[in-house]
Order: sequence, then C-alpha cells, then structure tokens
Amino acid sequence: MKLFAGLKKIREFERKQLPFLKSVFDFDFDIVIEIGYAEEQEQPLTLKQLLLLNIGSRATVRRKLAGLIEQGVVIRRTHAKDHRASLLMISAASFKLLSKYGGTLSSISMSHFK
Repeated sequence: MKLFAGLKKIREFERKQLPFLKSVFDFDFDIVIEIGYAEEQEQPLTLKQLLLLNIGSRATVRRKLAGLIEQGVVIRRTHAKDHRASLLMISAASFKLLSKYGGTLSSISMSHFK
C-alpha cells in the first residue's frame, strides 16, 4: 500500500475510534498525551502542572480539559497526600482506545512506511 492509503487508514481509525480527538493538531490531543505520559512515568499531573507545560493559554487548557473530563477521556482523582489537589489520569476506556490507536499506527507504519 502507498503512503496516502496508509494515512487514509489512520484518519478513518481516528474518526471512528477517537471522536474526542477532533484533529491531531487540536489541543485535546496534546493534553491527553501529556497526562498519559506523566501517568506512564508514575507521576500524574495536577491541573497546575498541566498549565505550567504551556500547551496553550490557561483558559483554553482549562476549557479543553473540562471537555475531556465531561466526555470521560480524563478523570480526576483526589491526591492521596494533598486532598486539596486532584491528579489527572486517562480513563481505562480511553487508554484502551489509545493503545489500539498506537497498535494501528505501528502495524500501518511497518507495512506501509518502509
């Protein structure tokens, strides 16, 4: 398969399986990646830490995060040591979809982007 056939498959997968990621250039995807990365490093982010990453303006990041929480993509958990703070984490269902997305990208890249 050619390059654009592979890219088309990726885009179709995004539209069907990851509706909360309207565009890979959208802030939503950047927020999800940062939260997931921090969680992967076993150091989940607080809202303050997320805002300090300068992904976008404070208002935009807060608005986008609120939407991701409302959709169930990101969940808030009370910080075990500081009950005033909340930790941001990727929901299990979203993690499963993102893992499938990563697997799809890997299989397409191995077979199409040699």
